[in-house]
Amino acid sequence: MGLLGDLKDDVVGFVRDPTDEQKVLLVAFVAIAVADRALYFVDFPFVVRTTAAVGVGFIVMFLVSYLYTGGLVPPDGNVDDDDEPEEYVDELDP
Repeated sequence: MGLLGDLKDDVVGFVRDPTDEQKVLLVAFVAIAVADRALYFVDFPFVVRTTAAVGVGFIVMFLVSYLYTGGLVPPDGNVDDDDEPEEYVDELDP
């Protein structure tokens, strides 16, 4: 169906059964919007206000991710240990 059909499927999937990442990003988006509106009433320039709001969004995203998953980054596991099965393989780890 093309771009519009894929977009419709994504929106329907987000509304009916959002993934963990989508939930965290939604909370971060709401935090950015709330911070931007809260900083609107303070006499800050536009660039400072939006930059601060995005910073608040990143902080909230990391906090919610930590609370939701119990860790900030995925564990390294035992990638270098050949005796045990690998728990987590990072494709960027040489």
